[in-house]
Amino acid sequence: MRLRLVYPMLLILCLAGFPAWAAEPLAVVTAPDYPLSSLSLDDLKLIYLRKSQMDAEGKRWIPLNLPATDPLRRDFSRALFSLLPEEQEEYWNIQYFNGISPPKVMASEEAILRFVASTNGAIGYVRKQKVDPRVKVLLLITPFPPN
Repeated sequence: MRLRLVYPMLLILCLAGFPAWAAEPLAVVTAPDYPLSSLSLDDLKLIYLRKSQMDAEGKRWIPLNLPATDPLRRDFSRALFSLLPEEQEEYWNIQYFNGISPPKVMASEEAILRFVASTNGAIGYVRKQKVDPRVKVLLLITPFPPN
């Protein structure tokens, strides 16, 4: 009897958008002709922390971010570092003092797609639904549910 009540309630929650966050994975993208075909989450962390500045072939990584207030950037930071962008300020202040700049900030997902498609070594993230033939997906990241 209880199962008869649970299934309709789950269906209602799904249709109401309750798990909408889970339906929108983030795609980490690079140019289609880039020799790399996949990337681990740990490698991505190193690239975005600017601890790994070159790939295995000696090509310089150019990591891209959205503005710190963009919801997609916040999802990406939480999924990758378990921190929000503003919680990384101290890290970047220290890195900047040591001559290491943070990832380049782009205004939009479209700007990321265009830059990645035309710049060797560029790597960025967009919603999976925004991926098109201009780029290649290296990794899919499921963001954390919102608080």
